[in-house]
Amino acid sequence: METKKILKWPLIIGIVIVLNLFFLYAVKVAYPEPEYEDYCPKEQVVRAIGSEEECLEGGGQWTEKPHYETYAPQLVEEYVAGYCDQQFTCHDEFDTAREDYERNVFIALIIFGVISTIVGFMTLGKEVVSIALSLGGVLAFIIASVRYWRYASDWLHLGILGLALAVLIYLAIKKFTE
Repeated sequence: METKKILKWPLIIGIVIVLNLFFLYAVKVAYPEPEYEDYCPKEQVVRAIGSEEECLEGGGQWTEKPHYETYAPQLVEEYVAGYCDQQFTCHDEFDTAREDYERNVFIALIIFGVISTIVGFMTLGKEVVSIALSLGGVLAFIIASVRYWRYASDWLHLGILGLALAVLIYLAIKKFTE
């Protein structure tokens, strides 16, 4: 009997961790994340762009050099008054695709977390499984929120935190008032 008590919490922690790793890899396998190179391919030869027009035509962003960087232009054959970020447009496209991806992963992990929490409550007779699945669902909510946090608006931040607080309070009341 004493061995069961000792093994209970390591088993619960193990189930929680493996459950969430399973959720993350299930999403990764079913829905691959966007790769930067798919939007901004690396070229073997990158030529310097010396004018604003050339830069904008290629989808780049031209930035004028500050005045303090314009000293001694006579030391170079052809002085360029700015520089070009050649990956400006493709980087924005990648950021948009990444944001969409993180939103969809957020939704998937929330769904997995809800299912895990519900199944955890349905297995009330099996204490270890019930606690592990409930905690696994809560951890899935946390992981989903952390992944999507930088893309979410302040209102969504408030909603995520409110929902998390409500779920935790509900779990505490349900699990510890019986």
